[in-house]
Amino acid sequence: MRALELGTIGEMRERLNALVLAGRKTATTGLLAEYVEETEGLEFEGERLALLGNDGDCVATIEITGVELTSFGGVTWEHATAEGEGDRSLEEWRTGHRRFWEGIGTPVDEDTPLVCLRFRLSPPCAGR
Repeated sequence: MRALELGTIGEMRERLNALVLAGRKTATTGLLAEYVEETEGLEFEGERLALLGNDGDCVATIEITGVELTSFGGVTWEHATAEGEGDRSLEEWRTGHRRFWEGIGTPVDEDTPLVCLRFRLSPPCAGR
């Protein structure tokens, strides 16, 4: 089973995982360039992924319910709200995500290719 690590290690990952476990976060967005760099194929509808915590242990299993390739400027409000992070507008979502990606050394513009994932909680990780 492949894994999904949300955000960066530390408080951000804990917060995002808590949103998933509470059912508030049912989507996430990644840079297509990261898939290319890691030579990793895109997720697919029905695929189950281990959601990893800061220690690398599985905290939940999610099932992919949708995969969409779009540009940074093409992300919809519907997707942004499904991320469950409390953004009050699409512009607020864009500002926060632009700041995050710039902070990890990958500035984005309106044409930057993204992967938008939708998911739901699935039966728990093995051994949980």
